[in-house]
Amino acid sequence: MLIYHSSCEPDTFSMDTLKQQKVSCWEGVRNYQARNMLRDEVSVGDEVLIYHSSCKHVGVVGIATVVRACYPDHTQFEPQSGYFDPKATPETPRWFMVDVAYQRHLPLIKLAEMKQNPALAEMPLVKKGNRLSVMPVTTAQWQAILAMAGE
Repeated sequence: MLIYHSSCEPDTFSMDTLKQQKVSCWEGVRNYQARNMLRDEVSVGDEVLIYHSSCKHVGVVGIATVVRACYPDHTQFEPQSGYFDPKATPETPRWFMVDVAYQRHLPLIKLAEMKQNPALAEMPLVKKGNRLSVMPVTTAQWQAILAMAGE
């Protein structure tokens, strides 16, 4: 099982929204490296740390589980969508998504706190310039984050 970090903007889609919906697609990934991880490495059953970005309180806020494997992101075909890609076609999709299910909230673990934790020093999320929406998390990093959450 792989563990991933997922970035979302709480004004657009928050952990509370996922809890209310129970299951949601994880659409809008528009970075090739992140897309490749979603497409090639993420599997049903993988756990995901939900990370709120582009907001006042940036950090890990919860956990979700992947419940549907990779499939084409429908928003790439919708001209009215902010994620529309004119080069994508249903026959040759460029962007993919998975579905995730709400597992539980965590108390906010701020990015600044994560940067201070020596156990997370090698985690891409805490390194400068590494803010992909999909990043692998090692088991040791996962455990360190859960410990920071009091679990």
